[in-house]
Order: sequence, then structure tokens, then C-alpha cells
Amino acid sequence: MTGVRPRIALTLSRPSAFQEASHKRYRDALEAAGADLVVLHPGDAVPSDVDGVCISGGGDIEPARYGALDVACADVDPDRDALEIDVARAAIARDLPVLGICRGFQILNVVRDGGLIQDVPGHRPEEREGLVEHRDVTVRPGSRLAMATGGAPLTVNSRHHQAVTEETLGRGLVATAVVDDLVEAFELADRRWVVGVQWHPERTNEVSPEARRIFDAFVQEAARTATATR
Repeated sequence: MTGVRPRIALTLSRPSAFQEASHKRYRDALEAAGADLVVLHPGDAVPSDVDGVCISGGGDIEPARYGALDVACADVDPDRDALEIDVARAAIARDLPVLGICRGFQILNVVRDGGLIQDVPGHRPEEREGLVEHRDVTVRPGSRLAMATGGAPLTVNSRHHQAVTEETLGRGLVATAVVDDLVEAFELADRRWVVGVQWHPERTNEVSPEARRIFDAFVQEAARTATATR
């Protein structure tokens, strides 16, 4: 770390007792990595004074956003879609570091003109705390994800019913981890540090220690932005 605590915009769903534990996991992971957080909820204004953006997990994206009809979506929040798409576009335009997690991964794909498979059976357990586990996930050598995690095979969790494939991958995105023909991680080739993971590294008891390092790498990259502008 540089000693400068970068200001990270963290997007979250609407505050509720139901989401409190989930929101806390994101805050704890980023703060432990050295970030000062600017928490954004649906309807909030897009800040201009942050050093990086983390787009968190949550409900489905409105299918019209990627030119599709709704055949299997749930928990759609148009205000959240608008906020996160605007935040992602602004960050990419400024070449700020961006980390997209689960829904955030899908937001990045949509921002880059990609699409989504609206329902993949077996990837989201019925029970809220249920888990589908992927072991020995291979990460593309030389990728930003590989540099962040050390390149070893990862154990990660899966809790999503929508997905990205090579065929629906957005413009300029490069797949860096693929499981069962589904893209589980990608990065934006022409930007400094834009990484998306379909899994949930903030649920630290469900992923291998190496997978958790993505927060450290993201915050360190954001600290470079802070150092350059302060």
C-alpha cells in the first residue's frame, strides 16, 4: 500500500434489515483492504471524487438494458440499474479501477454491450445461504486476476441464476476464468484495472484464501489513483 487510503464508491441495494449482513460483508472486506468507502444506494448521485468503484451483488438487471425480453428475471430495481450503469461508464471513461462482483460482473458486461443468459439451472440454491462450490478454477495466466490471486487454482462459490457466456461477452472484455462453459471472471483489455468476478469473494468462509486477495489488489490499484491526484 502507498499509505493513502483511496476513496472507493461501493454500490449496494436499498437498505433493509434483510440485506444488512450482506452489505456489511462488502464494507468489511474493502475497509480491511484499506479503503475509505462512499456507499451508494439506488437514487444516489454519481460521485466525481472517488478513486475506484466496486459494484456489488444483488437482483437481476432489467433485460431491456441488454435488448432482451423478460423471461426469467427477479428482484429488478430500475433505479439501481441506472445508478450502477452510470457509475460504471463514468469510471471506465476516467480509467478508474473497477471491481464487479456477481451482479456487478453482469453490469460490467451490459455496459460493454454484452448480454446475459437469464436462467441457468442449479447455480442458485433455493435457500438464501445455500452454496454451489466450484473447485480448482483455473485463472488465465498473466491476467489481472491471476496477478491478484497468485495464479493458483481457486475454490469459489456460486450463487447466481444468470450468467455470461463467451457468446454474450461484452465488447473488449476478455474471459479469465470459465467453468462449465460459463464465464466466471473477465477483465477489460484496454483499461488499467477493470475486473469482474461472478463469485462472491466477500463471503470469505466460502472461497479459498487466494480468491479473497482480489480486494487487496483492487484497493492497491485505487490507491495509485489517489496518490496521483492528491
